[in-house]
Amino acid sequence: MYESHPEHTSDTHIVVGFDEEPQSQRALMTAIDLARRLDAHLDVVHVVDLRDYPLDPDSDDWETASSAKLTRTAEHVRAVVADSTQSWSYYAWRGDPVHLLATVAEEAGALMIVVGTHGAGFTATLHRMTSGSVSRGLVGHSHIPVLVVPPHDD
Repeated sequence: MYESHPEHTSDTHIVVGFDEEPQSQRALMTAIDLARRLDAHLDVVHVVDLRDYPLDPDSDDWETASSAKLTRTAEHVRAVVADSTQSWSYYAWRGDPVHLLATVAEEAGALMIVVGTHGAGFTATLHRMTSGSVSRGLVGHSHIPVLVVPPHDD
């Protein structure tokens, strides 16, 4: 899935990784603010993973439910960036988060990649163990600076 809204074009790009976790919401808000301040185009990248699918792959409505979930995620991003005067794009692809974020950033010539910190608790630990740390992977595999946003203001 790809969607673009070029209201105001800019040669400067900021790429942000997005999912519906609270820390990712914070990263998106930070990236929107940075894009506004830097007059940059915002590239929102949602990496489709198992969390985007219903638990039971044998259910009759599995495909419908997974499609609806991806549509809700895209609509959420659209609603959040709606008030922004910046141009923005939305990508939703399957694959390795590090590779996808780095590829979008490198192809756009991005100024930076913005990601949230990993969450706390069992689910976040399990996801990190199976997928690895996206921020660490980006720092190790991309030449583009990475901004890791803390989960909340203190």
